[in-house]
Amino acid sequence: MIAGVNDDGSLSITRRLTIPADEVEIRVTTSSGPGGQHANRSLTKVVAVFRVSHSEVLSPADKAWLLERMGPVVRASASRFRSQRQNRDAALTQMALRLAAALERPTPRRATKPTRGSKQRRIDEKKARGRLKAQRRDTSDD
Repeated sequence: MIAGVNDDGSLSITRRLTIPADEVEIRVTTSSGPGGQHANRSLTKVVAVFRVSHSEVLSPADKAWLLERMGPVVRASASRFRSQRQNRDAALTQMALRLAAALERPTPRRATKPTRGSKQRRIDEKKARGRLKAQRRDTSDD
């Protein structure tokens, strides 16, 4: 997974997929928590919003997969830095990682046959268990 943010603001999701910056909506607001007047007055919290159904770079299969796994809107926010620029980079990186993780498809399980050795071990264990039970039986005739 090689997700990240490019210099032009686009999101690099996989080797084959890059989401342009104009498909990601950026909103800024005041952050919460301690910080006094700086936190109350500075627009440092960044919220990045990506609308899956409006994307022009996603294939129909990728859109359907993302809609199923993430819903119609993917959001990422960051407010841990004092700088809006750092929070913007953090939110976009978080979104790129989230989208990359959601677009990964699990490898399908391939059904396999039991090996000859495992079949033989199973039969041997069954026979040994049967012999043990046969020893416990009362075979004396009264």
